[in-house]
Amino acid sequence: MPYHKDKQQAFQAAQQGTMEAKEWYENLVRDRADYGSQLKHLKQEVNEAFEQINNALEVASETQRVQLEKFINDLQTIVDEVNKGV
Repeated sequence: MPYHKDKQQAFQAAQQGTMEAKEWYENLVRDRADYGSQLKHLKQEVNEAFEQINNALEVASETQRVQLEKFINDLQTIVDEVNKGV
């Protein structure tokens, strides 16, 4: 049972990290004076989410793996969009 628990916890951490990165991206305001600070924090959130996803992929079930790949695509879209705007 501990293995299943670790698998679920790893997946939930990846899911939460991705959600937090998305939230930061959605609240990013280019015209604000602290845009650079916001961007730095977003980058940190995205990097942490990628790390959590990679950790989860090591123990993921096939169903979780499919969802984790979607998280990767979502994060890559954020990175691409931010890079277009910079």
